[in-house]
Amino acid sequence: MLKYDQQEMIRETIEDVGFQAKLLKEEMNQKSSQVCRIQVNGMTCTSCSTTLESALQVIPGVHKAQVALATQEAEICYDPKIVDYNQLLEAIGNTGFEGKLISTGDDKSRILLKVDGANTENCVKLIKNSLLELQGVQEIDYDLQLKKLSVTYRADVTGPRDFIRAIESAGTGCFKASIFPEGREREEHRHQEIRQYHRAFLWSLVFSVPVFFTSMVFMYIPGLKNVLETKVVNMLSVGEVLRWALSTPVQFIIGRKFYIGAYIALSHGYANMDVLIALGTNAAYFYSVYSVLRAATSPTFNASDFFETSSMLISFILLGKYLEVLARGKTSEAIAKLMDLAPKTATLLTIDDKGIVVNEKEVDSRLIQKNDVIKTIPGSKVACDGLVIWGQSHINESMITGESHPVTKRTGDIVIGGTLNENGVLHIKATKVGSETALSQIVRLVESAQMAKAPVQRFADHISKYFVPLVIALSFCTWVSWFLAGMFKAYPRIWIPSSMDSFELSLQFGISVMVVACPCALGLATPTAVMVGTGVGASLGVLIKGGQALQSAQEVNCIVFDKTGTLTIGKPMVVNTRLFKTMVPQEFYELIAAAEVNSDHPLAKAIVENAKKMRGSEEKLIWPEALNFESITGQGVKAIICNKEVIVGNKSLMLEQGIAIPVEAEEALAETTGLAQTGVLVSIDKEVIGVLAISDPLKPEAPEVIFILKSMNIESMIVTGDNWGTANAIAKQVGIDSKYVVAEAKPEQKAEKVKELQSTRI
Repeated sequence: MLKYDQQEMIRETIEDVGFQAKLLKEEMNQKSSQVCRIQVNGMTCTSCSTTLESALQVIPGVHKAQVALATQEAEICYDPKIVDYNQLLEAIGNTGFEGKLISTGDDKSRILLKVDGANTENCVKLIKNSLLELQGVQEIDYDLQLKKLSVTYRADVTGPRDFIRAIESAGTGCFKASIFPEGREREEHRHQEIRQYHRAFLWSLVFSVPVFFTSMVFMYIPGLKNVLETKVVNMLSVGEVLRWALSTPVQFIIGRKFYIGAYIALSHGYANMDVLIALGTNAAYFYSVYSVLRAATSPTFNASDFFETSSMLISFILLGKYLEVLARGKTSEAIAKLMDLAPKTATLLTIDDKGIVVNEKEVDSRLIQKNDVIKTIPGSKVACDGLVIWGQSHINESMITGESHPVTKRTGDIVIGGTLNENGVLHIKATKVGSETALSQIVRLVESAQMAKAPVQRFADHISKYFVPLVIALSFCTWVSWFLAGMFKAYPRIWIPSSMDSFELSLQFGISVMVVACPCALGLATPTAVMVGTGVGASLGVLIKGGQALQSAQEVNCIVFDKTGTLTIGKPMVVNTRLFKTMVPQEFYELIAAAEVNSDHPLAKAIVENAKKMRGSEEKLIWPEALNFESITGQGVKAIICNKEVIVGNKSLMLEQGIAIPVEAEEALAETTGLAQTGVLVSIDKEVIGVLAISDPLKPEAPEVIFILKSMNIESMIVTGDNWGTANAIAKQVGIDSKYVVAEAKPEQKAEKVKELQSTRI
């Protein structure tokens, strides 16, 4: 921004040359926006989600609201100056659903703590006062029933360890604080919901199966038929009494969830799936009750009941709901796997003013605060995003970047939480923790993708909004039409089963339309497909930005591939060995492995791994001792192994050591270069003995994938940061024309190439 006097000077200059100019002041109070996510319990079908979405949209200050039935969540973009998340939760409650805050999405850091021992309001007040004394604490909310404390704070000033210390010191040993198990509450709710539907379904079977058999099976078995047709009162039989008694618990006890859902929906002015189920099953049940009571009071009326219809319908619907909640749970497994990439614990270092480590302590990784120094040992994961302040190592960042080659990290380099430290010890200063880390942002991206609705899903939701009332109307029309047709004998009498009359037949058709036409599949098919697609993609390293991207994929006519880790395996391997002197290969590899095992370089690891394969199935591998080992950066290694001078490296290293390179070695190096491989020379006692060809092998399925894409008229391109020779060699192997190869491209150039293709191929 220019200062005001500079802006005035510019205005005067414009006016001096004959034009009019007016200074436009930037509006300071621009409309701000914030996004929160809320778990919503109680939604049963698309009508519920669309109704809630509409109710949230009309709240002043809400810019946009998305409600996903499949994830049972709402994502709301709102102006915090006009409305806050507590009012949004209240609005959700007023619509008949239960809302629980997942995240507020603001710039503030927020953490949940579990506090044991605080059982009274005085205890809560004491805890709040002790926390408010800490600099950086902005907001505190305590749930006495759940013993859950929510603290909003500035992460650059304070953090969770400070809160735990303050709470425990406030109670002089009476209070115990720990990180609240976020996600466990939602997971427990899901498991509880699964158990409830499973238990309800099993109990409904206990009652419904006998009803079904007495109605549909036993009536054809002579002995049982006589027992069931035994009259109790007038024309009322034993079978009818038994079916009435068994179906009643299913209708009103096991099926009470549908009554509650229907009441909530109707009381808020909309109809949902529960309304259809309640209407359909009650129509069948109460008509059966009417028929049974009439038979009990009449010596001539033969009852015809539909108790098996109402009870079996409830059983089938409970089975469907049980399978639905199971499917909903599986869609979140990919996100859980992403979150598990972060380590559970971290080693916290205490460093004095001189930079000397005075203490090491293992802590929960969620307790890391900004500016903490974390020790990361070989084979462990980086606990948070940070800056290397000491040490050197190779970090595998494939889970973030897709680049499988380990990246060298030295003092001053940035590391990403969740990545794997392959070798070397690092001291890392935490710069981003909690929800600020790159891994958390990826998880958030996947969650947002699952919330986003594809165009076809929005269309389905729009139809579902009017579907329930339409189904009820069609069901009523079906019943009336068939009833009138039967009254005026518009169809043959033989169409009516012997156990029914025209009224019963028309009622059965009406109930069938009401129950079969339930809009659940219409509303759940697309979001479930999107959730499964994005979830599985995320677990395989592919981030899909929602249903819009999935639906647009059908229009793709060109796919851009990176090379390393995409078309290739992403891990260097020895693919060929050429010896120029008579020597046992196992002995040859034992010498070079003994030297390379001391190196951290990825190529050295590939050589050692190949040597292990040569040694076979030995459980404990011990290599000969390497004396005078020396690693020459960018060239190779040298050491004395078994009284022999072994040098492993590139051509420049051999020339520096005064070692002549024979013609056959030169030819072998040229051949490896042509095949996009790295040639490594091996010298023993100043004589070149062999050449190792190391490369990143092509994935076995890569050529087939390119072939299938070609058959679909989809062009394939390679855009890589590797050199042109390697890129062209890989392109030739997979079947991509060299004109579709871009090599030595920087990350920003890759993005520009994709944008260029998008603009020219639409």
